[in-house]
Amino acid sequence: METHTQEEVSQWVSLITYYKFALDEMDTKLTILNEEFQHVHDHNPIEHLKSRVKSMESIQRKLERKGLEVTAEHAEQHIHDIAGVRVTCSFESDIYKLVNILCNQDDVHVQEVKDYIQHPKSNGYKSLHLIVQVPVFLSTEKKLMNVEIQIRTVAMDFWASLEHKIYYKFDKTVPKHLTDELKEAADLANYLDKKMEGIRTKMDKYKESAPLLDELFEHGENSE
Repeated sequence: METHTQEEVSQWVSLITYYKFALDEMDTKLTILNEEFQHVHDHNPIEHLKSRVKSMESIQRKLERKGLEVTAEHAEQHIHDIAGVRVTCSFESDIYKLVNILCNQDDVHVQEVKDYIQHPKSNGYKSLHLIVQVPVFLSTEKKLMNVEIQIRTVAMDFWASLEHKIYYKFDKTVPKHLTDELKEAADLANYLDKKMEGIRTKMDKYKESAPLLDELFEHGENSE
């Protein structure tokens, strides 16, 4: 890793601080949306929320892999996942509700969408990835900063975590029988998501019809 002047280090520190502010902004937005859902719909779409800002060393290694000069300016221009949020939802339908609401906020500017739920990767990976820009208000200016958001269900997240550990353990050279089992596990995770979604739909329909059934039952008792 090459050395940097004091001015360059200051630029890096400032840049990473701006991304930290952007992450704070996004965390707040998601927390508010989750609490609003609980208040209005009696349901929390978000099970877990995890955020991180890449270290300066990690960003610099990624620039080197891309064959780019290692500068803070190039990092801001070419590395879009410096600030990242991983959102784990209860149900697949919650993912799309959350994305729709979030992207309709007038200070969230969508830069890129990759839907690996509708179009999974060949290994079975499923998740919805967004690159958005959010404003960071500083004492002297407003900056638009990129934040990557990955949204997935609990089953998708469990699978992705296992897949990451296996590829790390085997240094990305995973035996075929394990990749086959991972793909099978991805299919099972997808089946579980669909099954749970179906149960939830039936439960919601029951909750909608229950007050009407109670009313009809009470009316029948009163008419006797």
